[in-house]
Amino acid sequence: MKALIPLLVLLAGTAQASDRIERGRYLVNTSGCADCHTPMKMGANGPEPDMARHLSGHPQPFVITAPVAPPEGPWVAVIANSGTAYSGPWGLSFSANLTPDMETGLGRWSEADFVQTIRTGRHLGRGRPVLPPMPIPVYNHMTDDDLKAVFAYLQSLPAVRNKVPEPIAPVQR
Repeated sequence: MKALIPLLVLLAGTAQASDRIERGRYLVNTSGCADCHTPMKMGANGPEPDMARHLSGHPQPFVITAPVAPPEGPWVAVIANSGTAYSGPWGLSFSANLTPDMETGLGRWSEADFVQTIRTGRHLGRGRPVLPPMPIPVYNHMTDDDLKAVFAYLQSLPAVRNKVPEPIAPVQR
C-alpha cells in the first residue's frame, strides 16, 4: 500500500496538470487570442488562420518597416493583411509569438512573467508597455488561476521558431 501512495499522488498531479491545460485551451479559444496571434493566409474561401503558425505571432518574413497613418474619418488603426501588425497613434505593433520556442517565443518565460505581463500591461511585467490592440484592460480581469492555465496551455503547444519584430515608434508630424 505504501508504494501505491506516491503513484496515486503522481497520477493526481498529472490529472491536475491536464485539467489546467484544458482550461487554458478553453480560455485561449474563447478569448480571441488566435484572432491576432495566428497569421492569416489566403484559402479557397478567402483569408483563414494559418494553423501551421498557430499563435506564433507576426510572420518573420513579412517585413513592415514603418507605421502608416489611418485613412481620414473615424479610423484609429490600420491592420496588415496578415492580421498580426497594427499601425495607429502608438506606432506599429506586432502580435507576439505565444508558442514555447526558447529563442523567439515564451519558452524562457516563467509563469510569473506571463501573469505579471497581463497584470501590469508591461512586457515581462517590467519592460516596455504592451501595445494595442492587446486587450490588457480586459484580460487583466482574469483570475491568477485562469492566467496560469492559459500559460500552461501555451507551453503545451508545438514551438514555432518565428522572430517577431520590436514595435516601431509613431512617426512625428
